Amino acid sequence: MEGWFFVVAALLVGAGFGKVRDPSPTQGALAAASLPSTRIAAMSLGAIEIVAGTFGLLAGGLVAALAVAAVYAGFTAFVGYAMARRLPLQSCGCFGRKDTPPSLYHVAIDLLAAAGAVAYGLGPAPSLPSVIADQPLWGLPYVAFVAIGVYTLYLILTELPRLGAIARGPA
Repeated sequence: MEGWFFVVAALLVGAGFGKVRDPSPTQGALAAASLPSTRIAAMSLGAIEIVAGTFGLLAGGLVAALAVAAVYAGFTAFVGYAMARRLPLQSCGCFGRKDTPPSLYHVAIDLLAAAGAVAYGLGPAPSLPSVIADQPLWGLPYVAFVAIGVYTLYLILTELPRLGAIARGPA
């Protein structure tokens, strides 16, 4: 469970940096949902993601796991709401990209991330540095595994919905 947790926590950090770097897609998504959509609000959401993900990676434990789970539960609620209301979103704002439409992939990954974070927190819940310290080759293979997992989830969340839209053709 810890590998999955580290993947979703690291993805959270990356998504947070995307929002801080370019908050406009998140602003648009928030505005479409009639939520506060200032630049500061969007960047603050990114900062919360960075803090929660970093806390999860470096501290481990139940509190850090619950912080990560709470952020993913919020994502699940927002994306589910956007899809149920058929909000006209070009992007859910997840990665600071303009072409990341909300999808069932988002809902599924977000639910699995939240549930996995809770399950991780109920176990021993070690920190990433402590896990790396117990790995061979200075933990490099483990870190590579986490990085590949992060990139794979990123592609699932950003490219699969876009490819599905291309395959369906113009509406």
